[in-house]
This record gives sequence, C-alpha cells and structure tokens, in this order.
Amino acid sequence: MPGRGKLIAVIGDEDTCTGFLLGGIGELNKNRKPNFLVVEKDTSIAEIEETFKSFLARSDIGIILINQFIAEMIRHAIDAHMESIPAVLEIPSKEHPYDASKDSILRRAKGMFSAEDFR
Repeated sequence: MPGRGKLIAVIGDEDTCTGFLLGGIGELNKNRKPNFLVVEKDTSIAEIEETFKSFLARSDIGIILINQFIAEMIRHAIDAHMESIPAVLEIPSKEHPYDASKDSILRRAKGMFSAEDFR
C-alpha cells in the first residue's frame, strides 16, 4: 500500500465503537472485512479472540484499540502478541474505568525501567 497509512482497529462496546466510527475510523478491506468489532452481551469470547487475531494478521492495521474489560477476556492472546505493529492499546469504556495494573503494555514498559533510571 504505497502512499497509504495504516488503519486503527477497534474492539469495543457499542458506545466506544460508535464514537470512533463517528470520528471516521470505519473502513472495509478488499475482502469487505471491517476494522471494528462491536462486542455485545451475546458475543462469544471465541469471536472476540478470532477478530483480534485477524486484526493482528492484517497488514493494513497499525493500531488495535480494545476496551480493557474486553481485553481481560482474551488476556492470553494479548500477552502473546510481542510485535510493535500493530500496537495494542487498552482503553476505558463508559461502564468500566481504566485500571493501569491490568494493562499489559504498561506492565511491559514498567519492566524495562527501574526507579534508578528516573533519578
């Protein structure tokens, strides 16, 4: 894709996805697959994990935003992702506040530095 940037993908609740779609992130790839998944009460964990893995495999996606409470459902898959692109960022939702202690990226970053590095 010369000359084109990478997409942002979203896995989130209805409010989160609606907000990002209104912001203009919604796209379909050449196979007519969207770059977002609206997770509802009846969405299975297998479907969430399958969508997450499909976003990881897509070369047109550079960032995956996922509600933190949904990330907890597929934590093993998120923790297994070690590549820098696509970056996986956990975000809060309206119903579930952000908890930094659960964020895998933040835990990895904390492991890279010690308190001595900031003195």
